[in-house]
Amino acid sequence: MNGNEFIKRAKRYGRARSLAVEYEGRKGKGSHGRLYVGKNFTTMKDPRKEIGPGLFAAMLRQLKIDPEEF
Repeated sequence: MNGNEFIKRAKRYGRARSLAVEYEGRKGKGSHGRLYVGKNFTTMKDPRKEIGPGLFAAMLRQLKIDPEEF
C-alpha cells in the first residue's frame, strides 16, 4: 500500500465514524506531511511511496486505529 491509498482508507474510516480527517502536505521535513484522524495524527512520508508493514502498524498505533477495522 502506498501513502495515497492509506490516506483514502483513513478518510473512509473517518467518514464511517464521523471523525475529521485531514492531510497537510509539507508539514514535516522534505516530502513528509501530517495525517490527522480526529485528535490523533501521524507523520507520513511521501504519499507516492510504498508503506512497509512495520511503518503501517506504527501509523495505525499513532492514530489509535484497530488494524482489523482499517
